[in-house]
Amino acid sequence: MANVAVVIVNYNSGAFLKQCLFSLRQSTIPLEIVVVDNGSSDGSTDFMNKASDCQLISNLRNLGFAVAVNQGVQSTTAEDILLINPDCIVQPHS
Repeated sequence: MANVAVVIVNYNSGAFLKQCLFSLRQSTIPLEIVVVDNGSSDGSTDFMNKASDCQLISNLRNLGFAVAVNQGVQSTTAEDILLINPDCIVQPHS
């Protein structure tokens, strides 16, 4: 069980999201990764169907950032939560 959960709210950020998740997977800290997709129409989460190390919450429409963040936070029991945007790249020892 990870002590840190990373919550990412996504809306049509395909290529950015993929790079962000790749960078998070390089972390030396055990992470729980939660992506909340706000009804993207660009297929930005299609690649996640094969990713077993991430939890995907798919909303049928854009519910807004605050609602999506709350969904992500409520889906984890981690002690600490890191909220990042899908265009962030995390360095391995961050």
